[in-house]
Amino acid sequence: MTAQILHPEGWKPARGYANGMAAQGRMVLTGGLIGWNADCEFETDDFVGQVEQTLRNIVAVLAEAGARPEHLVRLTWYVTSKAEYLSDPKGLGRVYKEIIGRHYPAMAVVQVVALIEDRAKVEIEATAVIPD
Repeated sequence: MTAQILHPEGWKPARGYANGMAAQGRMVLTGGLIGWNADCEFETDDFVGQVEQTLRNIVAVLAEAGARPEHLVRLTWYVTSKAEYLSDPKGLGRVYKEIIGRHYPAMAVVQVVALIEDRAKVEIEATAVIPD
């Protein structure tokens, strides 16, 4: 990964994300991906389970462009429940590290009233940059 993590001097360390990233190369952007499988079917209503599938979906889309998880520079999460997002940080961390690794791009998490798919609990948009 040739992206630069942007961390202003004197700021407390960001935990689980970067405040900013700078990168140069070919950009890969995903739409908002959710936690259903390749047949557009949900296999679980568990929040962490849907996050796991969503992250796997992101990695699959990135691979179509030749990108890997370490090329991610931004993730924007839309969740229907802040409480569910915060309820199992160890479970979230486990599936994140299993799929993305120990790479933490710039991230934002936003609680929304609903997502278009009624069973979806999380939707994530991803931006990656494949180095030149």
